[in-house]
Amino acid sequence: MDSPGARADPHEFPLGRPGLSRLTSWWRGLSGPAKFRLYTRYTLQAGVVAVIAVMAVTARSPWSVFGIVIAGIAGFVAVEAQPDFAVSSRVVSRRWALPAAVGVLTAVWLAYAVLARVASSESTVDEARLVGIYTSVLAVFTVVPFIRHKWWIVLGLSLVTGLAFGTTLRGGIGTAVVTFVSGSFVVATTLLTLWGLRVVEELDRAKAVEAELQVAEERLRFARDLHDVVGRGFSAIAVKSELAAMLSRSGDAERAGAEMTEVKALAVESMGQMRTLVRGYRGIDLTAEVAGARSLLSAVGCRLELEGDPAKVPARFHEVAAWVVREGTTNIVEHSSATSATLALGDAGMSLRNDGPHGTPGERSGLRGLAERLAAIGATLDVLASPEEFILEIRWEKK
Repeated sequence: MDSPGARADPHEFPLGRPGLSRLTSWWRGLSGPAKFRLYTRYTLQAGVVAVIAVMAVTARSPWSVFGIVIAGIAGFVAVEAQPDFAVSSRVVSRRWALPAAVGVLTAVWLAYAVLARVASSESTVDEARLVGIYTSVLAVFTVVPFIRHKWWIVLGLSLVTGLAFGTTLRGGIGTAVVTFVSGSFVVATTLLTLWGLRVVEELDRAKAVEAELQVAEERLRFARDLHDVVGRGFSAIAVKSELAAMLSRSGDAERAGAEMTEVKALAVESMGQMRTLVRGYRGIDLTAEVAGARSLLSAVGCRLELEGDPAKVPARFHEVAAWVVREGTTNIVEHSSATSATLALGDAGMSLRNDGPHGTPGERSGLRGLAERLAAIGATLDVLASPEEFILEIRWEKK
């Protein structure tokens, strides 16, 4: 469990935030795994509440309803004490929650077991047996799936419940069998749910790692190209510089000067090669960049839809349009939990929009640099941000 000072879960349901629009934007801001996790949590808690309500309705006396409600509250707290299924982090942070819930369930079970043995009225015995069996089912539903040796505990609890609440040997065996079968089904279902949660989380981590690997691969490619293109020239400069120094020390100034002239030529050539390499790296192809953006966004669970054709973009705006695609894609990956994005390309401009933004854009250096790059060629950048959508709009003059 978390420590008593644990922070609240950022994906916790915003009960204190009024307004349907805020709730909608909060939901859209969650990633797919976070939505699945919340759905699972609320489904299980709703199931617990529904089971308690059905049990209470079937009871016929106020004191049996009271026992069922007390056991139900304890069961609800037991589920809240599990980090994977807690709706609120406040209960999870309290270490006493689970032991207290188990203690209450045990006390209710024992109290009604004793009542079923000492009561003289047949109706009272039947009600006590009902509450005791219900308490066993709640314990199996809310506590047993999350502890060790769960299958042995289900078996033991079923046998003890059959012995305590069975009026005859045959009735006790029947009660034990029903409790064991229903308990096994509940435990198996809960374990499958936990497995599903872990699979979704692993897939989410795998997507993040894949995106990071793609970035690392691009950096490695550039470093390799830089080494291959410029390394040979720098090696030649080092050798010729050392030779020129040796010739100068030996008094052969003419040959030393000739070597330094060659060093200068090599330096100029290497600088030109490096500029060409960097220009080729930065002067990215628009079509290739669109394909790369689709691949990268797909890796993080976002579908990219293309409207228009890269060929419609005027040739002199191809490079800057490719930079918009690259910076916009990076922005989506780093600052949103988008599930869909739309890239529109035309002869008068382009736009890139995505859902699930994380807050307002603020002063992002990438967007500032992009705006400066666009301004240099007479194009404009507009940023439109709302809780539901983030849009980059670029306009340029057709010629």
